[in-house]
Amino acid sequence: MGDYRNRFVTPEEAAKAVRSGDWVDYGFGAGFPELMDRAIAARRDELKDVKVRGGLVIRPYIAVVEEDPEQKAFSYYSWHIGDYERKLQARGLVRFVPMLLRCLPELYRRHIRVDVACVPVSRPDEEGYCGLGISNYAWRTIFEHARTVIFEINEHLPRLQGVEGSHRVHLSEADYIVEGEHEPLPLRSYKAPTPVEEAIARHVVEEIPDGAVLSLGVGGVPFTVARMLAQSDRKDLGCHTGTISDAFLALYRAGKLTNARKELDAGRSTWNLAMGSQDLYDWLEAEPELFHPGDVDYVHSPGRISTMKNVISINGGVELDLMGQENAESAGARQLSGTGGQLDFLEGAFWSQGGKGFICLASTHRKKDGSLKSNIVPFIPGGSTVSAPRSMVQYVATEYGVAKLSGLSLGERAAAMAAIAHPDFREELTRYARENFR
Repeated sequence: MGDYRNRFVTPEEAAKAVRSGDWVDYGFGAGFPELMDRAIAARRDELKDVKVRGGLVIRPYIAVVEEDPEQKAFSYYSWHIGDYERKLQARGLVRFVPMLLRCLPELYRRHIRVDVACVPVSRPDEEGYCGLGISNYAWRTIFEHARTVIFEINEHLPRLQGVEGSHRVHLSEADYIVEGEHEPLPLRSYKAPTPVEEAIARHVVEEIPDGAVLSLGVGGVPFTVARMLAQSDRKDLGCHTGTISDAFLALYRAGKLTNARKELDAGRSTWNLAMGSQDLYDWLEAEPELFHPGDVDYVHSPGRISTMKNVISINGGVELDLMGQENAESAGARQLSGTGGQLDFLEGAFWSQGGKGFICLASTHRKKDGSLKSNIVPFIPGGSTVSAPRSMVQYVATEYGVAKLSGLSLGERAAAMAAIAHPDFREELTRYARENFR
């Protein structure tokens, strides 16, 4: 590795690498290059047409957006709308870009351009190696294709470097290195589960065997499933997941998460992003030997997931139609999140021996006028997204039960879906099915 000591500069100096017309990458999830963001935003009067890409941002501020609301210098693109980005969307300040996470590295290799990569890294060890903290993402692929690479050392990031360097970079790989004081890492907490979430989780837990390898999405139902499993008699559960969260920490503390039966990464929890409490981040820092943090190519590959038995993928949905098509990410044309890795794990679970992919959702939601609307609908309405095709949705769980759709005809699927809908809507769903799936 080359000498990197002369590459330490101020964020303001590194920000000069950004030119008008550039594509700049900020990464994904709770890791965020806040020093570089501020320094690049400060150049708004000198730059034009700079496109900044990020996604799933849970901190409440992106300087290039907030300090240039007219978008004279900067426009912000998101791969996956997070809580804060939803607020930006309401102000017309974010442009959503659809993608499947497993395809993202290939997008950067072959289809899209990146000029400047702002990569958050942990404090280096004595040899100049850093970890990628809480967001491995597709960072290596991205910065290997960037014109300019900026590492931002964040003193709060956990320092694990992964299995055989799976989560590691070296300071010599950067053109510029910046450091400074950061805000505490953004935290994600869970509300107490609703009775409906508890009912859905109970149905799903019944389907999970000893030794199952869990992929848990973020949200109330996956977290409730983990809490129930922690109190159950299940043993030797495993983790191979896009995002590791406090759900897995709860399982570990209950002695349920051993990863002992995994055919891949035995003894280790495998993940791409980490998002949760400070306790979760402290766990990654304190016990790095328990984890295999890996990039999207490694973690999200359905082929790799399929080498393990009993992979259980649990994700939420917004609505499903009677054929089993699922919208996981939009309300009409308004983007709520993104496809992310959901389809990757649905497919991985499908190929896994004993695997099961679950889409979990409440049977209804309340509209603003107080009336009840079914989340199981005759068809996905125009303008809404189909996140998972009917051919890849295996199991659907509501508070009224589980529908297994594999191998069913359209009419049989419709009957199974209507049976787990809210009773108030079953008759009209059944009538639609009769008229259209004879």
